[in-house]
Amino acid sequence: MDRFAPYRAQLDALETAGRKRRLSVPAGRDFSSNDYLGLSRSPYLRQVAQNAIADGIAHGSGGSRLLGGNHPEHEALESFAASHYGAESSLFFGSGFAANVALFATLPQTGDLVLYDEYVHASVHDGMKLGRAEYRSFRHNDCDAVEREIRAWRAAGGRGTAWIAAESLYSMDGDRAPLAELARTADIHDAILVIDEAHAVGVYGKGGIGLSGDLGHRENVIILRTFGKALGGEGGLLTMATILREFFINRARPFIFSTAPSPLTAHLAHHAIAHVADNPSLQAGLASHIALARDCFAGLSLGDHQDSQIFPVIIGEDRVAVDVAARLQRQGFDVRAIRPPTVPAGTARLRISLTLNVTEADIRSLATALHDALAMEKAA
Repeated sequence: MDRFAPYRAQLDALETAGRKRRLSVPAGRDFSSNDYLGLSRSPYLRQVAQNAIADGIAHGSGGSRLLGGNHPEHEALESFAASHYGAESSLFFGSGFAANVALFATLPQTGDLVLYDEYVHASVHDGMKLGRAEYRSFRHNDCDAVEREIRAWRAAGGRGTAWIAAESLYSMDGDRAPLAELARTADIHDAILVIDEAHAVGVYGKGGIGLSGDLGHRENVIILRTFGKALGGEGGLLTMATILREFFINRARPFIFSTAPSPLTAHLAHHAIAHVADNPSLQAGLASHIALARDCFAGLSLGDHQDSQIFPVIIGEDRVAVDVAARLQRQGFDVRAIRPPTVPAGTARLRISLTLNVTEADIRSLATALHDALAMEKAA
């Protein structure tokens, strides 16, 4: 008996469909990472880390936040972040994934309804599966659908709280959510709006607060901001009303039973927020890259891209997307193919991510290589 037969069969099926994933070490010019502002290798943050270690900041927390793992650096980060982002309070998690799972597994209660954009992060789906509330998807960026779903739910006897989940900037399409309209819908129906700013924090907004603007001041809005992308580190931070923070501390299993993030990680996150706020040239530099790429990629199929740092070059067929990506990689460009189920069937793509790790010359060179590769595939 082959005890591994079920796994082997599934992997073989993925291989046949051109969807088997493999790990690879980044190589070549960076057009695949989420290190949008180039801060993961920032000399400034490197010096902050070295100084912190020299001053005795622990590189490990030693336990959960409730059992000896709560350090002054966690408290300082959360206090500073709440003030900077204009919220009552905040809570730090080891990752954005953990924060989303904790949120949707903990806050929506029995009798509530969670409405989520069909393109939200996988972590939202996992959290909802662990939670108590009913959940339904709505068509991407369709505010009218949210309105209809809430009204239908109320008409059918729904008496709990409605929750609306969206990302401010979608990671595979590079398009933005209609946040102001979603907030109005939340206000009308006494709902709670959850905004995932993972791909917008640091890149957009005054001081790098993201695309949500002053929505974070509202008590019916919860915002997730992550540190593993533009802010160059790791961890996830939720900003929210103080009572919800207290509820997390008492009821959120991913928070209660996880070893706390490193105090050093919290210290670096604190400094990363401040560094971006103090250096608007970082945002300006990335905006310049985006404008150049928009011109260089003219004529390509970019889906619903909306002038962001994420350019989805829609290919369609899984294997063709993989072949084009491999061709570009051989020419020294770190470009990755994204295939279903991460994106809808028939929309396999190259996800080109712009960062300050590349130059304008790199962008022009990639554009030339990309146009040539697509032309060769079309001619084949």
